[in-house]
Amino acid sequence: MAAGVEDKIPAPHIEYGQLSPTLIVLGAAVLGVLVEAFLPRRSRYYAQLMLTVVGLAAAFAAVIGLAAGGYGTDKAHIAAMGAIAVDGPALFLQGTILLVSLVAVFTFAERRLDPAAHGNRVDSFAAQAASVPGSESEQAAVKAGFTTTEVFPIVLFAVAGMLVFPAANDLLTLFIALEVFSLPLYVLCALARRQRLLSQESAVKYFLLGAFSSAFLLFGVALLYGYAGTVTYSGIADVVDGTVKTVDPALAGTMGNDALLLIGGAMVLMGLLFKVGAVPFHMWTPDVYQGAPTPVTGFMAAATKVAGFGALLRLLYVVLPGLRWDWRPVMWGVAIVTMLIGAIVAVTQTDVKRLLAYSSIAHAGFILAGVIAVTPDGVSSVLFYLAAYSFVTLGAFAVVTLVRDAGGEATALAKWAGLGRRSPLVAAVFAVFLLAFAGIPLTSGFAGKFAVFKAAAEGGAGALVVVGVLSSAIAAFFYIRVIVLMFFSEPTPEGPTVAVPSALTSAAIAVGVVVTIGLGVAPQYFLDLAGQAGTFIR
Repeated sequence: MAAGVEDKIPAPHIEYGQLSPTLIVLGAAVLGVLVEAFLPRRSRYYAQLMLTVVGLAAAFAAVIGLAAGGYGTDKAHIAAMGAIAVDGPALFLQGTILLVSLVAVFTFAERRLDPAAHGNRVDSFAAQAASVPGSESEQAAVKAGFTTTEVFPIVLFAVAGMLVFPAANDLLTLFIALEVFSLPLYVLCALARRQRLLSQESAVKYFLLGAFSSAFLLFGVALLYGYAGTVTYSGIADVVDGTVKTVDPALAGTMGNDALLLIGGAMVLMGLLFKVGAVPFHMWTPDVYQGAPTPVTGFMAAATKVAGFGALLRLLYVVLPGLRWDWRPVMWGVAIVTMLIGAIVAVTQTDVKRLLAYSSIAHAGFILAGVIAVTPDGVSSVLFYLAAYSFVTLGAFAVVTLVRDAGGEATALAKWAGLGRRSPLVAAVFAVFLLAFAGIPLTSGFAGKFAVFKAAAEGGAGALVVVGVLSSAIAAFFYIRVIVLMFFSEPTPEGPTVAVPSALTSAAIAVGVVVTIGLGVAPQYFLDLAGQAGTFIR
């Protein structure tokens, strides 16, 4: 009897080396939780920062090692018993997420911008997250100099989920990865030190809408399972193509039912489009970006887009290539309204963070143009755009943290008038990021937009490129309006001051500027790298 049981239950075969980037980040996150539990409070900040930076750097080194070992090209395969794909797009996106997260952690750790509270330096996060805003327990925590150092392990858990999300090779792994990185983000959005009620409101909105999108995705997974009898990407693709050989008798009644395929595919797509902030699933974006602590907003805006678009690419190119004639017209419509609404509504915004939120919606539309191309150039152009866009976004939000008044960050656009005279360097750096968002030549934004529009035009989506160029022209208006406001308006006497950051935020902004100009002036090496990493394994 025992022998028979052993025969029936094979031991799982896990390739730990190929999963090492995710395992390293998860290990660092668990260590971070132990640091919170056992280290005295005064030692936690430095220990957590060091642990987080080392963990992310080690995971990035592991990604480089895998890529150098050929796992992005000829050794690409499906690992962890079919759950995770180790291929070019997965490694490229994981490397981007890890670098973006590493730079974002520097802004999380900044403690020079707010005035010291009771002799203690403070960061952007609540003194005691569990206390009610304005309560005696919160005031006591502020007086004692407490800080929420738990943000570091929470970020690591979010990053671990993001690493799995674009590499997931079955629908259940995709859903689990989605929840693993979404739940920490809901928590992080509620932890602002200033304007805590606004921060908590943004977190509740994000949580409720995120729960709806997760439910849609899970229902879609159930319908696709009913259609194909499997949740693996290649298994579903085989049933779509009609190449499946064996049919499970229990599922014979529903297998091949096109209604299940179309409704299930649409629901999974809705869950992913919510994560990338595409219209009409974008309503959470401006409120959450405005209410969350600005370092969290920068991290979310950059890293979540990379993970979300990675998963979207894999779903459309690996699972549903046989449904191209069905999903392309829908994605055309989504891309067009996303570009136009993102650009047009941004013109009316009076808050810098809301302006950048609608800008990110417009950029989601531009990236969708590359997704719709359905060519190898389409994949590589999207990979390049994501890498370029994420560093510009991080840099822009890092600059927003520096402009402050008595109430904390001064995000009202009117307060930025004359900033170029008060602080020419900060205004010039922000202008570089705005020009990159607008797609001006010699910035990474131009190289990225040119790549996705070229891929879309060659893929037969010329009309989409025309809409994209018009949207870019509308968007350029409000970016240049901010530059004019900063450099050609008179500063108001009660205007904000520009805080002097520590080396951490300075490094984050410097990395953003270098990448923005570097990818704009000499993009070819990275375009080639994205081209080499553009082939999905099935």
